[in-house]
Amino acid sequence: MSTSVNKKVGFLGLGHMGGPMAANLVKAGYEVLAFDPVPAAQEQAKADGATVVATAAEATAAADIVITMLPNGRIVLDLYGEILAAAKPGTLFVDCSTIDVADAKQAAEMAAAAGHRAVDAPVSGGVAGAAAGTLTFMVGGADADFADALPLLEVMGGKVVHCGGAGVGQAAKICNNMLLGISMIGLSEAIVLGEKLGLTHDKFFDVVSTASGQSWALTSYCPVPGPVPTSPANNDYQPGFATALMNKDLGLAASALQANGVDGQIGLLAAEIYNRFNQDESGKDFSAIVTDIRKRSGEEPA
Repeated sequence: MSTSVNKKVGFLGLGHMGGPMAANLVKAGYEVLAFDPVPAAQEQAKADGATVVATAAEATAAADIVITMLPNGRIVLDLYGEILAAAKPGTLFVDCSTIDVADAKQAAEMAAAAGHRAVDAPVSGGVAGAAAGTLTFMVGGADADFADALPLLEVMGGKVVHCGGAGVGQAAKICNNMLLGISMIGLSEAIVLGEKLGLTHDKFFDVVSTASGQSWALTSYCPVPGPVPTSPANNDYQPGFATALMNKDLGLAASALQANGVDGQIGLLAAEIYNRFNQDESGKDFSAIVTDIRKRSGEEPA
């Protein structure tokens, strides 16, 4: 067993993404000290072989590396304010949450000021990728810190990209998800237009999947039942990647567009569309946007 596997890992945040990620570390031989305030998450972590502790500070104090997977930047910064003092000198903090670039940089600064190291390492791949250990990690941080985090990230992911310094991993995630949201809206509008014009979903897929309109949103995550059997559309749009999360990510992208003076008209419009849809369907997969477009087009559900 390698020395990296002998390191103790604190894992804070055991939700739909964090729980399976922690479980994969256990399977790889890491000793995982896990914390989450939700009892059901604690029970699942125990079943997966992690050592569940009473507080985040307890998990942090005993760990060589601390991984966080949390809902937003405010929670990340508040938690860092609680746990940094409990950590051993030089502890590496790996934040896998999707948060604002400015928050990621602030988290790294807080860690450094407390005598620790930090990288931001948001993920793409959803719950299925977390369970399968095939996530894509987009990492921001110093070269040496990336190298120390890499063995763990390779256990949890199928691809790990060092994107640059602190916060740049989050930049990559925000840009990727802005494009994904735009792609899904455009694809869904094209599908509904095709329905209006008498084009079946199967024929639409057969043409577009091998033509210039091809996209990951179509070929891997088709928003209508049938052409891609594994897509959430075949399971009443159960996520997957929930609309609430896409709404959050597009909100981060919109803020970044405005803060950096980018003429991102389509990105801002996509954020508006998903924010509206999120008011009613936050728990549905983001690909269910096709149902909203269909409804607003005066068409009966297909």
